[in-house]
Amino acid sequence: MKNILLVPVLLLAVIHPAVAADKIKIGFLSTLSGPAAALGVDIRDGFNLAVKHQGGRLGGLPVDMIVGDDTFSPDVAKQLTDRMLKRDDVHVMTGIVFSNILLAVAPSVFQDQTFYVSPNAGPSELAGAGCNPFFFNVAWQNDNLHEAMGKHVADKGYRNVYLVAPNYPAGRDALNGFKRFYKGATSGEVYTKLGQLDYAAELAQLRSVKPDAVFIFLPGGMGINFIKQYNAAGLAGAVPLFGPGFSADEDVIRAVGEGMQGMFNSSHWNRDIDNPQNRRFVADFEKDYGRLPTLYASQGYDAALLIDSAVRAVKGRIEDKTAFRAALRKADFKSVRGAFRFNSNHYPVQDYYLRLIARDDKGRITNRIVGTIFKNHADAYVGACKM
Repeated sequence: MKNILLVPVLLLAVIHPAVAADKIKIGFLSTLSGPAAALGVDIRDGFNLAVKHQGGRLGGLPVDMIVGDDTFSPDVAKQLTDRMLKRDDVHVMTGIVFSNILLAVAPSVFQDQTFYVSPNAGPSELAGAGCNPFFFNVAWQNDNLHEAMGKHVADKGYRNVYLVAPNYPAGRDALNGFKRFYKGATSGEVYTKLGQLDYAAELAQLRSVKPDAVFIFLPGGMGINFIKQYNAAGLAGAVPLFGPGFSADEDVIRAVGEGMQGMFNSSHWNRDIDNPQNRRFVADFEKDYGRLPTLYASQGYDAALLIDSAVRAVKGRIEDKTAFRAALRKADFKSVRGAFRFNSNHYPVQDYYLRLIARDDKGRITNRIVGTIFKNHADAYVGACKM
């Protein structure tokens, strides 16, 4: 009798395809407090601006956004992720800033077969052999901005560089990426504590080894404190300082001020990229939030637009995971960067620019693009992805 009753239930599951959802539930987990909060806040504000530009919807569906603050803690992130997956039954997760936090929650997200759209963290572990069909990164692979600056520093003829990064997955990816294109000597390769704010020991060592240049990957409050202390130690005029956009974006410029002028950095985006969607994003972000957007904000904005494009393509049938994945992979949206496409491992193939911090025509200290380092650049791990 039990077997007979099961037959019509199974047939119904086969006959009736996924129906359109009445709303899309987004689990937005990010670092929204502490010294690194500015990064998560910018991603959140960029994401919210994109939703506003889509009339408060994504793909025509109302948005139910469940927001969680990971407090810069993998353990807190895992608890919040489990709640979003099991209690809130979210369709998509996004928002994470740091790679160690993403790697802590990824197994639960993928086991649940929930899509994760990364607006920032792009660890090498998810780019090669560990790539996953439920993971899409709309920003970059962790190594990429550092690869670009490694090439620039090498092209400029520097032969002895001192390297500094935090000791966590993205920090290790950063220096590996830099050294992939910079083949000169290193007078130091220093991994600091994640979240460290006092760099007296590192600066003393740096001064003693007398490098030609310094490359740092220190996002958020870490970069702010390092650059302030670098300047106070009188090193700014003596040893050129280079970094990725993470260590020289508008959040760092606002905090450091005049001492940022003249610093070169690498990025895949800047507010002077001239296309209609970027002009609208920059103008409305400044109008709504009273500050210039960072690359983090641009990535949050694009993450929302990617989700919007996929929901629209499947006509709201987001439970059809095969169709939704294909729509995400197609990336049929107008990025603030211009043309956008995914590689086979769901990381972008894109251009990387050289930026210089200087005063603009309004007298503001800010970044401007002064050159292109890479065209259509792919990450180094994609060949190992068998997805």
